[in-house]
Amino acid sequence: MLPKLAYLALCRSIQLLGLLARGDAAKDLELLVLRHQLTVLRRQTPRPRLEPADRALLAAVSRALPRARWSCFFVSPGTLLRWHRRLIAGSWTYPHHQTGRPPLNPEVQLLIVRLAKQNPRWGYQRIKGELLRLGVRVSATAIRTTLRRHGLDPAPRRQSSTWTAFLRQQAAGIVACDFFTADSIWLQRLYVLFFIELDNRRVHLGGVTANPDGGWVTQQARNLLLALGEQGRQLRFLVRDHDAKFSRSFDDVFCSEGAQVLITPVRAPKANAYAERWVRTVRAECLDWLLIVGRGHLERILRVYVRHYNEHRPHRALGLQPPDQPVGLTVDAEDQQGRVSRRDLLGGLLHEYRRAA
Repeated sequence: MLPKLAYLALCRSIQLLGLLARGDAAKDLELLVLRHQLTVLRRQTPRPRLEPADRALLAAVSRALPRARWSCFFVSPGTLLRWHRRLIAGSWTYPHHQTGRPPLNPEVQLLIVRLAKQNPRWGYQRIKGELLRLGVRVSATAIRTTLRRHGLDPAPRRQSSTWTAFLRQQAAGIVACDFFTADSIWLQRLYVLFFIELDNRRVHLGGVTANPDGGWVTQQARNLLLALGEQGRQLRFLVRDHDAKFSRSFDDVFCSEGAQVLITPVRAPKANAYAERWVRTVRAECLDWLLIVGRGHLERILRVYVRHYNEHRPHRALGLQPPDQPVGLTVDAEDQQGRVSRRDLLGGLLHEYRRAA
């Protein structure tokens, strides 16, 4: 900036010397022409772009002109005074300490942008949860500001589902179940049975079949109780809808263990909102982006996604933590440096990030 300002001042000095050698009539006529041209330019360009050297020269010239003659400038007097104060402030040599919150580490900003670009369906809250797993503690506001600064629009917040007071206060021991369908490339309709624990959002994949008869769903109920028994969890209530695929023997398996089966009203998806929300999640993040070959292919895909959902994916209802907390994971300070490695699942559809050892 300094060489450019010196060159600009030299050119204006030479022009000033040339004006001193001319008569007053020629100067007045030239000033009239220049003022008219300036009026025309103001109509075409309401806010001209000025470089730092232009601001410095105009601020310096304004100190030599009387205040009454400042109307010749195309900026306001307050703007000229602000430019002049900026020139004076630059001459001070004492160190200037910036106040306010310190900026994010450049590596953390690059990591936030990397996560957002590689996962376009993630919002800033989802990115915050992934950073917590990597040992980086950053506020959601800082992540949102960083994304907007790099031209990335953070995903809008989705409204949480509304639950009855009973489900909110007594979520422990309640399991919801439901079916959803997926069509293969051979137009075969496959049925998927799943269970979800309401208190910790842990999902249990029952199975995948093309013919969900009573014997099959009953066996999946037994498998669920065995899995819950190994984890030391007791089932109190099972929430299901009026689907005819849930046979009487299916309910008897849970009643034999002291659990009560709660049947939701007809055409009331909000009564089983946990299960309905998980169906939306698995479709939006996994199944809508893949072609299903057959039953075995669909079951392998869902087992990989359920493991990712239970062990890695952060949940807003759990404080941006996964249902199965990893053992020995510690969150360090936000200024920790280190390499972040990415693990691809399902051919790169899902990404898991971890600190490299």
